[in-house]
Amino acid sequence: MHTAIIMDGNGRWAERRGLPRTAGHRAGAKTVRKIVEAATRGDVVEVLTLYAFASNNWSRPTLEVSSLMRLLKRYLVSETARCLDNGVRLSVIGRRDRLSRDLVNTIEHTERITANGSSLHLRLAIDYSAQAAIAGAAARMRGECSPEEFERHLAAAMHAEVGPPVDLLIRTGGEQRLSDFMLWECAYAELVFTDTFWPDFDEPAFEAALREFARRDRRFGGLSSARQSG
Repeated sequence: MHTAIIMDGNGRWAERRGLPRTAGHRAGAKTVRKIVEAATRGDVVEVLTLYAFASNNWSRPTLEVSSLMRLLKRYLVSETARCLDNGVRLSVIGRRDRLSRDLVNTIEHTERITANGSSLHLRLAIDYSAQAAIAGAAARMRGECSPEEFERHLAAAMHAEVGPPVDLLIRTGGEQRLSDFMLWECAYAELVFTDTFWPDFDEPAFEAALREFARRDRRFGGLSSARQSG
């Protein structure tokens, strides 16, 4: 299954503790490691996409943005060996032209050396906007096209392959919206919202979300399995 997570609440987690928002982002990076490890231990999640930095996040204070960019690079550097050890393929979706050349080089290096990972495909959305990606795909179209053909245009627009449809979308931090994340891929996603801030989101909370997903009756526009059998 493909699980996507909007990792919300880092800044508020820090502010409630009298800490700078950047401390919340650092704590959130530790949670990423825990959840990725949990995903690799099970045999349920094949693709995990994490919303690391939205295109709209450029409007945040310069100090916070700079800290996030440094944190993203440190995460990639520190986790590459761990990804290799655990068979995790790591790739990044989103724009790269607004990232520093140093960060882009780090992304490309990590993608290259983890490309053969088969236990989990971890995707980080950095400078990502679903609306911009869809608009970019539409601009590349020449006349009508099938959903499959549109996905090829979408892949070009977001500078990465389009992942499989999202099965489960989790959002932490108490908000209940998609915030321009994976709009095409989430057409039939099951949504799970939690009030827990991302730094406090742990393996039991992740497993609880997976159990909630397992209880859902996914109909994809048809009838429920119970009604079909009746």
